[in-house]
Amino acid sequence: MLNLHLIPGTLLLLFLATPSLAAKYQEGEVSGGGVIHGSVVYHGPVKTRTVLPTKDKKVCGRIRKEPLIVVGDGGAVKDSVVFLRDVAAGKPWPKMSGGARPVLDQKDCKFKPHVQVARRGKIDIVNSDPVLHNTHGYYGKRTAFNVALPIQGGKVTKILRSAGDVRVDCDAHGWMLAWIYVVDNPYFAQTGEDGMFSIDGVPPGEYTLAVWQEELGLAEMPIVVAADQTTEVSVELKGK
Repeated sequence: MLNLHLIPGTLLLLFLATPSLAAKYQEGEVSGGGVIHGSVVYHGPVKTRTVLPTKDKKVCGRIRKEPLIVVGDGGAVKDSVVFLRDVAAGKPWPKMSGGARPVLDQKDCKFKPHVQVARRGKIDIVNSDPVLHNTHGYYGKRTAFNVALPIQGGKVTKILRSAGDVRVDCDAHGWMLAWIYVVDNPYFAQTGEDGMFSIDGVPPGEYTLAVWQEELGLAEMPIVVAADQTTEVSVELKGK
């Protein structure tokens, strides 16, 4: 088992810039594909942010605090994104239920889901609230999309053009926050409440494994995948 401790300035690099646009991924058959299986944990202090609704309170609710890192039993980290960088070819993209596009909804002045992974391409942005939302996504400081949705049930389709993390807020309700991590190959996973992940069908070879979490940022490290073997990875995130 690989025990990878993500410590700024040692085994990893933290990336503040948006990753560059990669060449188009080629789907095909994988012979002797391996599996990367593991967990993501965090044992440090957990910061919170204060949510203070200042308008549309009947829809948006009351003041509350939200953790910036969701940590469960044994330090398990929920909603971290684990993926392989720079994979030019391999297994087909997974099929979404019903063939639908990814969706970013707004309900009770909250984005749902709070964190999601999407491939480059189309995404549907929906307003399920009876109030105006202006949904604004950013690659760093660069706008990814900016959508006004004044009518309940409204939907607008936009295109995610670049790989990397997209921070989403609402210009009408400044406390709203969500993240979309855009990937350019299907070798990714998002951790659940148990902090576990599994990436299968990996062509044998050397890769860069990356881990992203909204508060702790993006880290990467080398990994080797052997044919028809499972590589176990234990990832402990460290604070900035």
